[in-house]
Amino acid sequence: MTLMAAGLSVNAFAADTSASEKLLQAARGQTVYFNAWGGSDVINRYIQWAGQQVLARFGVRVEHVKVTDTADVVRRVRSERAAGKQDGSVDLVWINGENFLAMKREALLYGPLNAWLTNYPLVDTLGKPTTTIDFAEPVNGMEVPWGMAQLTFMVDSQRVASPPQNSTELMAFAKANPGRVTYPRPPDFHGTTFLKQLLVELNPSRSALYEAATPQALDRFTSPVWAYLDALHPHLWRNGRQFPPTAAAQRQMMADGELLFAMTFNPNEAANEIAANRMAASVVSYQFRTGTIGNTHFVAVPINAKAKEGGIVLADFLLSPQAQARKADIAVWGDPTVLDVAALPAAQRALFTASTLPGQVRSPANAIPEPHGSWVAPLQASWTQRYGT
Repeated sequence: MTLMAAGLSVNAFAADTSASEKLLQAARGQTVYFNAWGGSDVINRYIQWAGQQVLARFGVRVEHVKVTDTADVVRRVRSERAAGKQDGSVDLVWINGENFLAMKREALLYGPLNAWLTNYPLVDTLGKPTTTIDFAEPVNGMEVPWGMAQLTFMVDSQRVASPPQNSTELMAFAKANPGRVTYPRPPDFHGTTFLKQLLVELNPSRSALYEAATPQALDRFTSPVWAYLDALHPHLWRNGRQFPPTAAAQRQMMADGELLFAMTFNPNEAANEIAANRMAASVVSYQFRTGTIGNTHFVAVPINAKAKEGGIVLADFLLSPQAQARKADIAVWGDPTVLDVAALPAAQRALFTASTLPGQVRSPANAIPEPHGSWVAPLQASWTQRYGT
């Protein structure tokens, strides 16, 4: 497929030894509409900083289009493409999982991009395999890794001496502390991730979870999840008849003393909250010893983006050691890097300052790859049918 951008094809860039210079020249003066979740002031400020850097260095303007659901962005790109709109409204999108799967399968993404990313060779593709596999779907250069995430739990060590370390212990913990445990309501991302954690943990033979879901596989592998939740819910906050709408709401309930347990997908979130005086310094973060669901989040350029070159330039800057180190800084965002820090030159490695702040995960567990993206929608639908009154 020949992909056109500002009169220059991707193949033309690739064939020319000065590809990066041509890309930067084409990008200068463009405005990139970066569609990214806007629900965090910390992240919004980071994106604003990145936009300032890209404007100063490359002459590319960045407009942060704050979205609440990336699926809405996918639908917009799909509609624009169906209408033949070549100068689409989305130039870069923060994406992963089922949304990436949909865009890749429907040929809604521009790429592959790796050949135009000067910082891509710095990515730790071996130590962090989810940088190349997104919800069991090969990335193939159609999206650019941006940050790492892993399901992480939080408790206040002054109130919880021995946090639960697996689903069996969580059940016992909930029974011993009725009404003090819950999880976010699916389809909230964190609530769905908790369901996926149960899915992989309660099915030791899990290879089928990394293939496209079939009705037979869904029945077989989700049955232990529903049996577990049927037994768990009566002991939860409000007897499992209501659930916090978001992980942020659950975290606030824990900070207020209403709950003993909360979850996040950022291993540094508790440290961020403690630093901002929103959580007690006695809060600790941890992951189940046998591992928790982990993934990489990405950015991608839609097939009909108006500012394709500008989108690639922004994506490449977001991969730079400077941008990755700033993003990993607890004081800025605290989002783990996708780079192989140990392999960086000393000056760049020094940007990633090690810290042992209160609230950080002290003993990281193995990251369990996400199930195939096709499992998400039926898992959410079944939960809603069973419990979402």
